[in-house]
Amino acid sequence: MRFYELSNHYYFTKMIVYCHSIFDDLLRQRLSEAIPSEYQIFFRTESDTENQQNFEKANLILGNPPIAWFNKPHDNLVFWQLDSAGFDQYSGVVLSNDTKVANMGDWFARPCAESIIGGVLALYRGLDKLTLLKQKPEWIGTPLRQNLKIIYKQNVVILGAGTIGQAVNEILKGLGCNIHIMARTSPMATLHSREELLRELSNFDLVINTLPGTAYHFADDEFFAAMKKSSVYASVGRGSTTDESTLTEALRSGHLDGAVLDVTETEPLPYESPLWQMENVILTQHTGGGHKNEHMGKVDLFLNNIFALESGAEIIDQITLSKGY
Repeated sequence: MRFYELSNHYYFTKMIVYCHSIFDDLLRQRLSEAIPSEYQIFFRTESDTENQQNFEKANLILGNPPIAWFNKPHDNLVFWQLDSAGFDQYSGVVLSNDTKVANMGDWFARPCAESIIGGVLALYRGLDKLTLLKQKPEWIGTPLRQNLKIIYKQNVVILGAGTIGQAVNEILKGLGCNIHIMARTSPMATLHSREELLRELSNFDLVINTLPGTAYHFADDEFFAAMKKSSVYASVGRGSTTDESTLTEALRSGHLDGAVLDVTETEPLPYESPLWQMENVILTQHTGGGHKNEHMGKVDLFLNNIFALESGAEIIDQITLSKGY
């Protein structure tokens, strides 16, 4: 039974697909050829008016449209596939109870984990400083050695046990770290509340934040004050979970050795932010989830979910916007 037969309203009509994601010609062709013949697809153009019109009549959407477009009721929307893992910006969007929504799940988890751990290793081993010295060029060598750290046997706490947190945990195990996880309900967690975490923070050499945007300013002045002196803070969840003003002060005062930030409160990071000028801060500019096949994964997951809808199977990486997961 074809997907359009699931609803009498659409039984004799083509299902309309609107693709807001920006793909190259090859991926557009792949999507057009792989999608069942009962579907008519409209790709994003340079006309916002045309795009919004296609969005409003679509039964299936791929991508992250402007939130303002959801101000009108969208009762004909059957399925929405986001092209990101995070979706806190859509937490207030109200859809029909029959509308299914999915995100990119763990597709970005491994690259995010590799990126944040790579940043930490660069900070520990002085690779960021050595790269700048190469550009000058300037040889310092031996005097740098006394300031280098190793990650082996470091005490680490991972905030969050979602797909990114799990990938971080897997990699850090291979690096010989002593790992704790903070999460409310995960069986992997040894800490289950912010209060428990604050009592234990002074024991950790490295804190890696993978929390979703619902944990607004989770890392605040109380949090950074509780961290171990000379420890390192890293964030690859959502920028809104970190109070950057208090983080900046903790770095300036020397309480923290450094920070690795893939995400920031405002993106792009404003020119006037002091984080740009801090030698002990590595900024990876929200590239953590990036890799050369990332767009192929978006197309493949969308197609797999269309076929799941048609066959009555479970949606892959289905989420509930209002719950944040």
